[in-house]
Amino acid sequence: MPIYTKAGLPAGEILRKEKIQILEELEGKNNLEPSNLLQIAILNLMPLKEDTELQLLRKLASSGKNIKITFVNVISYISKTTPPEHLKRFYSTFEEIKNQYFDGLIITGAPVEQMAFEEVIYWNELTKIMDWSETHAKSTLHICWGAQAGLYYHYGIEKHLIPDKMFGVFEHKIDDKNSKIMMGFHDGFKAPHSRHTTVYKEDIEQNQELEVVAESNKAGVFIVENKEKNQLFVTGHLEYAVDTLDKEYKRDLAKGLKIEMPENYYQDNNPEEGPIFSWKENGDKIYSNWVNYYLV
Repeated sequence: MPIYTKAGLPAGEILRKEKIQILEELEGKNNLEPSNLLQIAILNLMPLKEDTELQLLRKLASSGKNIKITFVNVISYISKTTPPEHLKRFYSTFEEIKNQYFDGLIITGAPVEQMAFEEVIYWNELTKIMDWSETHAKSTLHICWGAQAGLYYHYGIEKHLIPDKMFGVFEHKIDDKNSKIMMGFHDGFKAPHSRHTTVYKEDIEQNQELEVVAESNKAGVFIVENKEKNQLFVTGHLEYAVDTLDKEYKRDLAKGLKIEMPENYYQDNNPEEGPIFSWKENGDKIYSNWVNYYLV
């Protein structure tokens, strides 16, 4: 089943080489679309937007459903790492989509986690989108900082700085084996994390509207679901490509930043040996589960 994107999206050419079916909208025309097309909006707050586009489209393609993607960006912050031409051509603003209804909404992470939420320049715009999501999206999937922002705004769950960056690939256990997002998963499943903050399990357990679905002994809370089953909060990055943590590590080293080697990631713990893609199937499963059990 194909993914529908705007014509000319660079990620589309890469995915077609990977034998993933990508169909392009005809610019300026209303081309025919299948009646069973799912509509998913992606609020992309990540700095390397094209990398994130590729990662998420790759995972959503594993669902086996016809999906039309609408990329959304905030206007209260101007990206320094994505060409304005790319945003103008391939992204919509909230004002342009606010009267539409979507089967799914994804809110990505963002490199602002060490700031107070209210200090983030686009916080007011984001909260409007999060309010809107409750009535205009059947299910919203929040990722990493997006998960922390959603838990804070909707439920008052605070985030907390941790002494050292949670950076690497960690094993997780399932707390709620009845959750559909965990279909096909088993205790010990692996997922990558890259963050400086965390949320506390005891804070979530005190909120009767929320349930911890999966966690890690090392990385802490991983997946949280609300009781209405229309909001998911994932503190890690199962969408990451095999080399994403490697790029982050080498970027920070080049900047002279304090950074430890990502845990449980490189073969023999040696960056020269390259990374092990130990979470690929888990990433495919979680996005397939979200599409097939929460959006359909």
